[in-house]
Amino acid sequence: MSSAVLPKHVAAVIRYQKDPLRALEMFSSVKTEDGYKHNLLTYKCMVEKLGFFGEFEAMENIVAETRENLDNTLLEGVYISAMRNYGKRRKVQEAVDVFERMDFYGCEPTLFSYNVIMNILVENGHFNQAHKVYMRLKDKGIAPDVYTYTIRIKSFCRTGRPHAALRLLYNMPAQGCEFNSVAYCTVIGGFYDGDYKMEAYELFHKMLELDIVPDVTTFNKLIHVLCKKGDIEESFCKKGFLDHASKMFESVTSEGLSPDVVTYNTLICGLCKKSKVIEAENYMNKMVNSGIRPDAFTYNTIVNGYCKVNMVQKADKVLLDAVFRGFVPDEFTYCSLIYGLCEDGEIERAVSLFNEAGEKGIKTSVILYNTLIKGFCRQGLIFEALQLMNEMQEKGCSPDIWTYNLIINSMCKLGCLVDATTLMNDAMTKGFLPDIFTFNTLIDGYCKQLKIGEALQIVDTMWEHEITPDIITYNIILDGLCKSSNLDNVFDTFKAMREKGCVPNVITYNMLIESSCKARKFSRAMEFLDEIQQNGICPDIVTFGTLINGFCENGDVDEAYGLTGDIDSGFRFLIENVTKGFVPSFTTFGRVLNCLCVKNRLSEAVEIVYLMVQKGFVPEVVNTIFESDKREIAAPKIVVEDLLKKSHITYYAYELLYDAVRDKKLKKKTRRKIISGS
Repeated sequence: MSSAVLPKHVAAVIRYQKDPLRALEMFSSVKTEDGYKHNLLTYKCMVEKLGFFGEFEAMENIVAETRENLDNTLLEGVYISAMRNYGKRRKVQEAVDVFERMDFYGCEPTLFSYNVIMNILVENGHFNQAHKVYMRLKDKGIAPDVYTYTIRIKSFCRTGRPHAALRLLYNMPAQGCEFNSVAYCTVIGGFYDGDYKMEAYELFHKMLELDIVPDVTTFNKLIHVLCKKGDIEESFCKKGFLDHASKMFESVTSEGLSPDVVTYNTLICGLCKKSKVIEAENYMNKMVNSGIRPDAFTYNTIVNGYCKVNMVQKADKVLLDAVFRGFVPDEFTYCSLIYGLCEDGEIERAVSLFNEAGEKGIKTSVILYNTLIKGFCRQGLIFEALQLMNEMQEKGCSPDIWTYNLIINSMCKLGCLVDATTLMNDAMTKGFLPDIFTFNTLIDGYCKQLKIGEALQIVDTMWEHEITPDIITYNIILDGLCKSSNLDNVFDTFKAMREKGCVPNVITYNMLIESSCKARKFSRAMEFLDEIQQNGICPDIVTFGTLINGFCENGDVDEAYGLTGDIDSGFRFLIENVTKGFVPSFTTFGRVLNCLCVKNRLSEAVEIVYLMVQKGFVPEVVNTIFESDKREIAAPKIVVEDLLKKSHITYYAYELLYDAVRDKKLKKKTRRKIISGS
């Protein structure tokens, strides 16, 4: 190099060079040139380049060299670059160390440095430390600016205190800081994260009323919060987060904001995840009409969305249009279409598309193979799935654990347990350990064939490979033992399960209660019912239904209630639990009514019929009777007729009940009981 090289030229080369170590080599070699000396610009560029690529040791050496060669009071920009690079890699302690060294080496941190380190701490969840830095800033007499307050607002929102964030937002003008869209959108996002949907929506519109329109980047972050919130909400549609995202989109566009491809893609992705693919396509069309070109993510998201809702023809149409606009289908596109075609049962088209992908130069990866193998397995085409697995190995594409899981699970569902076990052993020999779902599927297959010994061998294999059986595993084994009438082993397995730390659930207890009832061990069954409630597990319809059916099949209605402390009438067991919210099946009602009628206890039987009417356990036809007095007279008769029609009660019980519900004296007495009981 000639002596004409200037620092600005070196800085430009550093920025242009993609390899940080080559940039460092050039940076070091240029120092030997006569008359050349690095300045603040070149040092800062070198620190940024090394830190961006994670070359932190080299970066620290340059920072140290900078301190030796330049006035330390001027180096704040260098320190800030180092802090930001550490922050991007979540190296929080290293960023804090840089901040603390500034003062030590004579570079007094300004508000800019405080804001940077506070933001790094908040972004990484160190909220208390961020607060301490803020208090230190105040102690030094440095006045916070709008960025400081926005970072504080973000900290409040991240710690679940959106109302505190809102108070700080409203207090900003009094501190000489104007509202901005970032602060507003941060608080709005905080309210949504805390499920304060209405407060968030009102604040958003208040922001627009104040003529504060977020820029595209800020708005994209808010839309992302809403779409992400929708992903983790079970009752997404009821919560309305996606609707709010759509409405916000319309509001800001009407205020003059021009969304970019990221805005549209975020919203389109959220809509497709909730199966609102037609609406997503409408947004894509708006996108095109506004002059924004959809990218591969846009097209793939909509194609995948249509395939998942079994609208492959719509996916084809979108793809044709996309290809016309220059989109080149990739592996994800083909996977989506193959999946959709397989779900529709169009296996031949799926295979044809799979072959087309290879012909067009798309590498047939394990993901593409697994998609087609999954389609074969869904259609019960195990032989074809195995052939494809062999083909992929011949072509140098090794099957992964998902390949084996798919085929093993499908074999189990078709009852090919020996073949499934052989394939599982083959997978383990090759170093692929099936997941617990596959083991459970295989165990379930053996248990359904009452091959309990083989099922227990699979459990032993799980322990050998350090896979701990879960509650599903044990429930499958218990169910198999129950069906094979092996009651002693049922209780032994239950005991062993708890000793190994596996907590039983309501399904476990239901099986134990059913086994006890079948063995006429009703005291044991009631003990399990007590244990359920003591463990804080809520009994369900199966729990009570099993108990009631067990007692009725034994012809002993009184026994159920007798075990709970009163032998006056067994049917009270049913009535008390219905009052507590238990919703029995009509089969359960029928069995109790049959048993009561055999014992000629019509008063209790009629009370149950009226209870069914009161609680709404009635055929739909009852709800079509609009006049309440007529409905009151007709409903019990309709219930009794419906129970007979569906074979829930015997004809003998029907005759007794039909006459009994028409008996005015008995009816009056029963109504008084129901009213006093409720």
